[in-house]
Amino acid sequence: MLQDCIEGLNIKPDGVYVDVTFGGGGHSLEILKHLSSKGRLLAFDQDADAQLNIPKDDRFVFIDQNFRYLKNNCRLYEAPLVDGILADLGVSSHQFDQPERGFSIRFDADLDMRMDQSSALTAKTVVNSYSEEDLHKIFGIYGEIQNAKSLARAIATARLNAPIETIEGLKNAIGNLIPKGKENKYLAQVFQALRIEVNQELEALQEFLSQTAEVIKPGGRLVVMSYHSLEDRLVKNFIAKGKFRGEVEKDFFGNEIKPFEQVSRKAITASETEIKENNRARSAKLRVAKKI
Repeated sequence: MLQDCIEGLNIKPDGVYVDVTFGGGGHSLEILKHLSSKGRLLAFDQDADAQLNIPKDDRFVFIDQNFRYLKNNCRLYEAPLVDGILADLGVSSHQFDQPERGFSIRFDADLDMRMDQSSALTAKTVVNSYSEEDLHKIFGIYGEIQNAKSLARAIATARLNAPIETIEGLKNAIGNLIPKGKENKYLAQVFQALRIEVNQELEALQEFLSQTAEVIKPGGRLVVMSYHSLEDRLVKNFIAKGKFRGEVEKDFFGNEIKPFEQVSRKAITASETEIKENNRARSAKLRVAKKI
């Protein structure tokens, strides 16, 4: 959905833009194509592997930080107000395809799942040290798993014999709870829950979105692509209401108080052709907003 993202940004050639999920650099390279020599692009990524993709371009600045530190870094790099921000949430294809990172159910590896490999918290720590009650909450809320309580109990019981340290070890510990015929979907939900906890993804997303209202210029664009309902719900609510829960606030005259207005009324989804080329795109939802 690269072109949808670029169209959503409505790029001004001499504008200042931010790609807060640099990853493989595909979005950033496309943004740079639309900028003149006066334009600027700041890109965030906390994954050290992403630095291998940094382009040699005077208009480009790479920031080795999580996007939850958006506002301070924009000030630091003399871009307190920008014309547009792009966020492509979730795990990058590179991270999924690196077995040792522990993100994919396709490989056996240590339970890691850190996007920032300098972080101390890993999936192994979560699985082996969190209480049964906390595991129940994580799997129920972040994984939206129906038998979350039984799942937490199975893990707590299995780790009494020996620590659960690998992907295969986790699969074996919970094998009896995995629905027949839905193995991949169930394990994907388990991994999603652990990954969100390890990387504090929902907390970081809320902090980031709240800061966009202060960083984007009036008329500027916010473009966010999400891959599961928990993320999309936060993005949808923030764009529609300027907050993550409750009803939109109104002033004395009944006018809605919110920083953005929707450009696309509904989320933009991938075409059948793109889904065939990139299966991951099937769950992508793109939302575009303009700063009021």
